[in-house]
Amino acid sequence: MSGLLALLDDVAALAKAAAASLDDIAAQSAKAGGKVAGVVIDDAAVTPQYVEGIDPKRELPIIWKIARGSFVNKLVFLLPVALLLSAFAPWAITPLLMLGGAYLGFEGAEKIWHALGGGGHGVGHGSEHGAPAAATPADPAHLEEEKAAGAIKTDFILSAEIMTITLSTLPVDVWWKQAIVLAVVGIAITVVVYGAVALIVKADDVGLWLARNGRLTLTRAFGRGMVKAMPVVMDVLSAVGTVAMLWVGGSIIVHGLDVLGLHALGEFVHDTAGSFAHMLPETYAAAGLWLGEAFLYAIVGLVVGLVLLPLVSRVLSPLWSALSARRG
Repeated sequence: MSGLLALLDDVAALAKAAAASLDDIAAQSAKAGGKVAGVVIDDAAVTPQYVEGIDPKRELPIIWKIARGSFVNKLVFLLPVALLLSAFAPWAITPLLMLGGAYLGFEGAEKIWHALGGGGHGVGHGSEHGAPAAATPADPAHLEEEKAAGAIKTDFILSAEIMTITLSTLPVDVWWKQAIVLAVVGIAITVVVYGAVALIVKADDVGLWLARNGRLTLTRAFGRGMVKAMPVVMDVLSAVGTVAMLWVGGSIIVHGLDVLGLHALGEFVHDTAGSFAHMLPETYAAAGLWLGEAFLYAIVGLVVGLVLLPLVSRVLSPLWSALSARRG
């Protein structure tokens, strides 16, 4: 009898430990998900471009094809690489993370440069984030494949940033916990991003249907309002995505420098934002500190991006074109 009680006690202890592990995994997943918000917004803002010029009936199938490619990117390719880095080269995580932060800064600066009328594109860019150029093939099936392939390539870059940021938030722990958190974050973000993209892409169709078939005058007016609002929504989403890229990219670079022992820039950001927060009423001090740091992080991301713009346009982009021509 005592043996049975001891066994039950061991089972209860294991169940308690398992529950604690699940709570820990859930907490780590939520924390990591918050850290990649900027990349997620950027991803959701960019992807709708890949269904422009496509038959509306084919929009959702293409989005599903891109989403499948995103799952493969995150779970088949990037997750094992992240685990190997954590196990055998954890020192490489911070430099890789800073490289991704610099890429985000470059992308944000390039968007602002083009908005101001500047020219030139980055490596592998057609118009924005590698989106296809204006010239399109005559064959609709070929156009679909080309756009889906371009979107999946762009997703690979953004997914690499997401998985690296996620990995950097995880404690050095057992590998299977890291794998579960990476998988949970990867799956959840893919579902959220491409679910949002599907809603954005079809919103104007829903509005058009309501405008034509609504039984009430108010319903038809709401539908017309949706159709008119979508271009504005896309512009706002693009602007938010640009700011988010600069903010996240700058914060990654500053925190990476801190990890490498270079604290001056991080101390400047914190002290300057703190001075701004002290000027506000106590009720708003915490929000002021956050906004001040976010603004300065975005400035850092913008400066890094502007420094990279001529390097990419004059050195890396011609080199990329030359290598592509040789492969062709």
